[in-house]
Amino acid sequence: MVQLPIVNELGFFEIRLESIGGLGANLAGKMLAEAGVVGAGLNGVSFSSYGSEKKGSAVKAHIRFCDMDTHIRDTSPVERPHVVGVFHEALAKTVNVTSGIHEHSTVLVNSAKTPEELRELLKMKAGTIAVIDATSIALKEKNRVNMAMLGALFRLCPFLDTDIMKGVIEKSLGKKYPQAVQSAITTFERGYNEVKFMQFELAAGDRMPEYVRSDISALGYETQPMGGTITNPGSSFLKNLSISRSGMLPAFEIESCINCAQCDTVCPDQCFVWEERLDRKGRSQMFLLGIDYQYCKGCLKCIGACPTSALSSMREKEGYADSHAVKHQFDLVTPV
Repeated sequence: MVQLPIVNELGFFEIRLESIGGLGANLAGKMLAEAGVVGAGLNGVSFSSYGSEKKGSAVKAHIRFCDMDTHIRDTSPVERPHVVGVFHEALAKTVNVTSGIHEHSTVLVNSAKTPEELRELLKMKAGTIAVIDATSIALKEKNRVNMAMLGALFRLCPFLDTDIMKGVIEKSLGKKYPQAVQSAITTFERGYNEVKFMQFELAAGDRMPEYVRSDISALGYETQPMGGTITNPGSSFLKNLSISRSGMLPAFEIESCINCAQCDTVCPDQCFVWEERLDRKGRSQMFLLGIDYQYCKGCLKCIGACPTSALSSMREKEGYADSHAVKHQFDLVTPV
């Protein structure tokens, strides 16, 4: 029987996957647990928690391993993970993806950034940062991000057998998607081989952030606003869907646009910004100015609807959305 590298006071080695709907974190968690139970002879469990159960919403997958003599009676979310897998780098904007990590925890991030840049982004005081550009690998191999992330996670969990995992992939995909099996295995192998690590030691005299339980509200009878006032308005004007983009976004070329509004017809989130002005013949017409990327979740429906080459899909680069966004002008909305 294999030996787990580290366990908590209950005897568990715990993994938490932070993702958004559509990237396959739930399936990855199930396959990871199956590989540990079937291949490594461990006790294991996997379960997920969802937001609104739609593409782009936040998802967490929780995995626990322990030896055969330890019973798993704990099905609460993983709060103090030994390994965290961040499937979507932009989640760090709104979600504390490193919540509860230890000084010796490992955080795996799907990113093209360096470990030093990610340490600054995640505000990690100590721990190991592992980086894999899973999105690029998945696009190259015509497969999904979760297979590349699984390969990297196996590198972080040496007690798991990669050959067993390849069998799990074939079993899971073979019946419904036999054509995807080989590309999934190739993506898995690339994730395993291309992940990079860097360890950061805790500075002398410093300590890790205090652990705060997630089920305790910040507002109580002593800290709530007077009269129960709602201080954070729930307005669609304030929403930001940028974390829902899973690596791709629409690029707009204004010279090729014929202002047909087909893109606006299929857009579910009113991302396109228009202006009314006179055309060459002096008639009033709506002209497309660009895209407000704050509201764009990267569904790419607009690209399929565009009859010209004005809209095309591109891999999102750092800062592109901010520098190319054309902001909506909500004249009747009061700034917050």
